Amino acid sequence: MPKPATRFVCTACGAAFAKWAGQCGACGAWNTLAEEAVPRPGPPGSGAAALGGRAVPLVGLRGESEAPPRLASRIAELDRVLGGGFVPGSAVLVGGDPGIGKSTLLLQAAASLARAGRRVLYLSGEESVDQIRLRAARLGLAEAPVALAAVSALRDLLATLEAEPRPDLAIVDSIQTVWLEEVGAAPGTVAQVRAAAAELIRAAKARGFALVLVGHVTKEGALAGPRVLEHLVDAVLYLEGDRGHAFRILRGVKNRFGATDEIGVFEMTARGLAEVANPSALFLAERRGNVSGSAVFAGVEGTRPVLVEIQALVSRRAGEGPARRAVVGWDQGRLALLLAVLEARCGVSFADRDVFLNVAGGLKVSEPAADLAVAAALVSALVDRPTEADCVFFGEVGLSGEVRMVGQAEARLKEAAKLGFATACLPKRVAGRGRALAVPEGLRLWEVGHLADLVAALAFPERRAGREEAPRPAVRRS
Repeated sequence: MPKPATRFVCTACGAAFAKWAGQCGACGAWNTLAEEAVPRPGPPGSGAAALGGRAVPLVGLRGESEAPPRLASRIAELDRVLGGGFVPGSAVLVGGDPGIGKSTLLLQAAASLARAGRRVLYLSGEESVDQIRLRAARLGLAEAPVALAAVSALRDLLATLEAEPRPDLAIVDSIQTVWLEEVGAAPGTVAQVRAAAAELIRAAKARGFALVLVGHVTKEGALAGPRVLEHLVDAVLYLEGDRGHAFRILRGVKNRFGATDEIGVFEMTARGLAEVANPSALFLAERRGNVSGSAVFAGVEGTRPVLVEIQALVSRRAGEGPARRAVVGWDQGRLALLLAVLEARCGVSFADRDVFLNVAGGLKVSEPAADLAVAAALVSALVDRPTEADCVFFGEVGLSGEVRMVGQAEARLKEAAKLGFATACLPKRVAGRGRALAVPEGLRLWEVGHLADLVAALAFPERRAGREEAPRPAVRRS
């Protein structure tokens, strides 16, 4: 009997290779190649005609299409990220660090839908029924009519899902624990995860129920398993947060039925994850406005404006080695770029200083609009002078030091005015380009065309206020 052919598949990107290697040649990840059996080819002549295939009718782009129905979980932050609720026949992948609250959030959503008269199945391969019941009792959800089962065999899962009556929502926690006997690999491997996910998604679309798959994440924060898993599902959600903070961010990175990059904000309490209707107030609750190295960034996450504090600490270099650059919640490469622009275009040097940057509250900021707020915090920490307590900052900084306009400026200004800020530092508008901004009443605009203007204003606050005498420069120049 011939030996079955095998191949080696990268668990990070899904690339296949004929031989094992320590590093994936496609994505560069180390020790991620796992062995799996090669699918056997079909018999000769098994093309479309031999299999009885038929041509499907083709239609144009123009036409009337109805919006998909929704199963609203009645958890507003979750429904916001999903685009209005779960879509029947769709598959949602939820990832996050262990213990971050994935199972808690999904159990709350399952209980909410079950109380609304929906049939909900919670199928766990990691916990026993008693463990789930204990968590439900702690959260006050024990009376919700959610159907539980502890099962990890794929055939048993499919038989449960195909039984009558049809469920409205099925939650599988987690996809890495599901195994198929025909696949000769351990649970959690590339072959098992791919085969299990494909079968479960096929069952969900055939019977028309919403499917939620819980996925593990790697040390780098990406979903474990092949990237093909993200392509199979209709939506991918990440639950982010730091265990040292009470709140969690549910971020949508893919959604075929709604907007991407939308976020939902929750606070971890003894009764589970509670919704945060005003995240800006939460992120700024403990801010002290008279401390140097602090600036408020008016950001946008999805369609929601969010105000968050950027904190910077600049100290003398410790020891003889290179200066340290530590970043939490922002891109470290972006910080290096901004420090280079400050030195080359504004004459401000951080070469002999250790720089520490933090986005307060644990929120991860990725948009370039945070450049101006980060620059303000860095210069404020260097000259040891606080920024204005009632001022927000937003704008992208270019390599020549120019401050560029960013999108959704009016939403940022409106959120700043709602929280009582009186000044907004933003890019200088070019005459004749774009329509005029609708500025909320009582909000003063401070327009900056070049990063050097911001540095001068923070180093010489009396000069910006219109006074003739300026203090001695506190900025260290190269």
